[in-house]
Amino acid sequence: MSDRRALSVNDLTVNVLLEGEGSGVPLVLVHALGTDLRLWDAVVARLRTWDPHRPLLRYDLRGHGLSDAPAPPYTLAMLTDDLIGLVQTLGLACIDLTGISVGGLIAMNLAAKYPGRVRRLVLCDTLPRIGTAAAWETRTEALRDRGMAALAQTILDRWFAPSFPHREPATYRLYVNMLHRTPLDGYLGTCAALRDGDVSDRLDRITAPALVLCGTEDLATPLQDCRTLAEALPEARFEAVPGAAHLPPVEQPDALSDALIRFLSNA
Repeated sequence: MSDRRALSVNDLTVNVLLEGEGSGVPLVLVHALGTDLRLWDAVVARLRTWDPHRPLLRYDLRGHGLSDAPAPPYTLAMLTDDLIGLVQTLGLACIDLTGISVGGLIAMNLAAKYPGRVRRLVLCDTLPRIGTAAAWETRTEALRDRGMAALAQTILDRWFAPSFPHREPATYRLYVNMLHRTPLDGYLGTCAALRDGDVSDRLDRITAPALVLCGTEDLATPLQDCRTLAEALPEARFEAVPGAAHLPPVEQPDALSDALIRFLSNA
């Protein structure tokens, strides 16, 4: 069963995709900046093979995909409120939560603020603070001055390992298109949330068992920094994803899915 719907959350129209008919704890997957819920397609396909009845919930962040794109700036609190509002609208008492990059930052913030809502937490290629305020300001100014075309290649080079465009050129091209078609207001708004977002002082409030994953070739949220995040969480372990940079769900979906299945099978 696949149920795509538009929901009103915090005066925002959100594009939501719910798959699976079971009554178990839903797994919510939150995507990265400049992508949308399709980032998880290959992972979801594998998870559906593992457990076809498990409820899987994906949605487009504000400013991305088919969700509304309000004018910037956005804040981490705003993005977190969107997710908890979606969870409450759907009547979900408890979730397993997976987030990548800014999605992981949102997931950490929600798990710290609403610990009773999150049973298990998977953090992929993310950190309590991603980048520096100065770096996000520089990117924002360049986007405003020159548009996405001027920065797209730099962003793509951080998303994927150097071999990926040659190994899977058609898939790579889809993500080139996805990045270019992200609304500029949505991208800029989320850059503002990343510029100011920092959950470093809230990690000790996260009570859910956690799995931290990172591509071995990730330059945006480097391997050792992700390992340090796992060490800082009250109950977490770390796994590397070989052959991937910042977007393992695209580059190495089987390896990422296997790690998710192992972790969730022990819940």
